[in-house]
Amino acid sequence: MTPDQIQLVQSSFSKVAPIAEDAAALFYGHLFEIAPEVRPLFKSDLKEQGRKLMTTLGVVVNGLKNLEAVLPAARELAIRHVDYGVKAEDYRPVGEALVWTLEKGLGDAFTENTKQAWIAAYGALSAVMIEAAYPGPASAAG
Repeated sequence: MTPDQIQLVQSSFSKVAPIAEDAAALFYGHLFEIAPEVRPLFKSDLKEQGRKLMTTLGVVVNGLKNLEAVLPAARELAIRHVDYGVKAEDYRPVGEALVWTLEKGLGDAFTENTKQAWIAAYGALSAVMIEAAYPGPASAAG
């Protein structure tokens, strides 16, 4: 990621943080619409799950300038998600739902450059997570 992309992700996320609960609800609603097969993976309260999602996103977004510091926790999270039944291919609709949520939540502030920055950020992070959780040929499925 370029420094400009990092800035775009961080500044756009700062606008989402105040509407975190609504953003999380939008995210899960859209995720379950485009990938209904993942709905059974979410057994806990979705409001609590949404808080965890937004907190984790905040940590990652704030750590983008020093990604190496964030990656060990991301790898551990990915490995834990395997136990919940998450597959490598589940990362694709999550990324799509994330970008869609940001687009809905930010409206006109979600420019094409901001969108591409988020796609780059999610792509980099999800690639690391998939490789950690599904080392070898399985990681290519994401």
